Amino acid sequence: MPPDSEENVNAAPTPFGRSIGRMFSVLFRPELKKWRFRIGLAFTLTVIAKGLSVIAPVFMGEGVNSLVNEDSADIAGAGLAFVTFFVLFAGARFAASALPAIRDGFFTAVTQDAQRVVAVDAFQHAQNLDLQFHLTRRAGALNRVIERGSAAMEYLFRFLAFNIGPTFVELGFAAVVLAIMYGLQFSIAAIVTVAVYAIFTVIVTEWRNKQRREFNKVDTRLRGIALDTLSNFETVKSFAAEQREAGRYDAAMQEYNFHYTKIMQSLSLLNAGQELIMTCGLLAVAIMAGYGAVNGNMQAGDVTAIILMLINIYRPLNILGFAWREIKQGTVDVEKLYELMDRRSTVEDAPNALAFEPGSGEIQFENVSFAHEGRASGLNGVSFDAPGGAFIGIVGPSGAGKSTILKLLFRFYDPAEGKIVVDGQDIKSVTQSSLRASLGLVPQEVVLFNDTLRFNLSYAMPDASDDDIMQAAERAQLGSFIQSLPDGLDTRVGERGLKLSGGEKQRVGVARAILLNPLILILDEATSSLDSTTEREVQAALKEAARGRTTIAVAHRLSTISNADIILVFDNGEIVERGRHDQLIMENGIYASLWRRQTGEGEAAAPVFAGA
Repeated sequence: MPPDSEENVNAAPTPFGRSIGRMFSVLFRPELKKWRFRIGLAFTLTVIAKGLSVIAPVFMGEGVNSLVNEDSADIAGAGLAFVTFFVLFAGARFAASALPAIRDGFFTAVTQDAQRVVAVDAFQHAQNLDLQFHLTRRAGALNRVIERGSAAMEYLFRFLAFNIGPTFVELGFAAVVLAIMYGLQFSIAAIVTVAVYAIFTVIVTEWRNKQRREFNKVDTRLRGIALDTLSNFETVKSFAAEQREAGRYDAAMQEYNFHYTKIMQSLSLLNAGQELIMTCGLLAVAIMAGYGAVNGNMQAGDVTAIILMLINIYRPLNILGFAWREIKQGTVDVEKLYELMDRRSTVEDAPNALAFEPGSGEIQFENVSFAHEGRASGLNGVSFDAPGGAFIGIVGPSGAGKSTILKLLFRFYDPAEGKIVVDGQDIKSVTQSSLRASLGLVPQEVVLFNDTLRFNLSYAMPDASDDDIMQAAERAQLGSFIQSLPDGLDTRVGERGLKLSGGEKQRVGVARAILLNPLILILDEATSSLDSTTEREVQAALKEAARGRTTIAVAHRLSTISNADIILVFDNGEIVERGRHDQLIMENGIYASLWRRQTGEGEAAAPVFAGA
């Protein structure tokens, strides 16, 4: 399985303490400074609530003692005593439950904001990772990692800070009170029961944690298959593959069900074991307290107080078991999220990178070599100069390295050897964002966001006015089409722009490039998938977009670049021919052979940049 597949994102588990430490460090980030008072108040209320939870049974015990030891000569005093203790018991018990509810009410905003900060960080980091990473990952699986990891943080904060931690605080308080007021043996019994319970929970949960990791792999695979199939429904229907895709989904679902069943069975074992340990602990303490009362060493109220106190301690152990399971399971999700955030891009800005300074648009490739991951060959020592304002055509057979030139220019990859210089600046020495702001791309297939035409047209310039957008659309021969739509720029284009025709999508791509007004225009076989009529319309739009700027066009139809200032012919990752159209025809090489083949098949068309 590929090393970057979603199933292997977290092959080596991160240490538990490190993941939890990184998670809690989020609370101290500058973005959450506004919540510091709430954080402090929440922890204060938690400690107070646990103290009241421990002292409430003592009040109840003293109230029972006052009833049992009622002196007939002082009935009024005895009645006042037990009423007072019972009121104190009720007040302490209510406050012990009410304070956490109040805390949860105002602390939710803190956990939600922390979750937002981490999710945005992970989302932004994923966007900044190199192209190779995204080519080897399912988009649905990547989104699942971010979604599960950020969501896990909310209940990890809640369980760790307000359940597990406070439970042990309460145990400490209770152990001290039991030892001082009723005897050390009760304190030891309580501690031993909790210790056995915790050890059992940790051991079984670790076993279940392995099951959870396997389940996450299966779950991620299932979601990825579903998203892939639903997103590519046209391809599925075109190949009549509905039944096959349903079978693939069914197989993934069966594997999902198998692992889910294993998780639920192990959960049943864990719950039964926890209940047995708690019951045995409570029984042991009750028998010890009963013997103390029979021997006259304790009063009835003391027995009541001890049993109530232990029930109060053991009751959160149910939550402790659930919380620990959730923490361990949540940590698995957080591990994947932090591994994503720890992943370094293979293409990064230099520490001292400067903003790109646009000039005339001159491009130089100097002895550039590069091979894609998993391929034995690629570009090999490619060198060429493109003067500012020139039109450069790139042609060659499939796999010759044409599109790789464009990806290297955009710095989606870094060359293994050589360098690329734009306007006298090595592109490795400038920031990627500033470089790409000077490059406009019209790809072979323009993929649009499932949003409005306005959103898609202005994607390169989000602050553009409607007038600027429509001017760009007019220059891309899209204006009349937009005006014919009932909703105009507010028309939604559908998933990947499927509500638009191929030519309309291409013209949206052209308009987007015109609106960006880039220094250098990149055309990656921008008309190869269009019919002849639509191609002519898009070619006219491309001619308008290319006016006055350096243009590099990768072409399948040679007619579209026959008027180029320089034509580079690639084969096996090398430039084997270069020159103008007439010169290359005279040389009677690869270009001339391709030209004769295409014109012989009737594919010739008017040069897109004729007279440009």
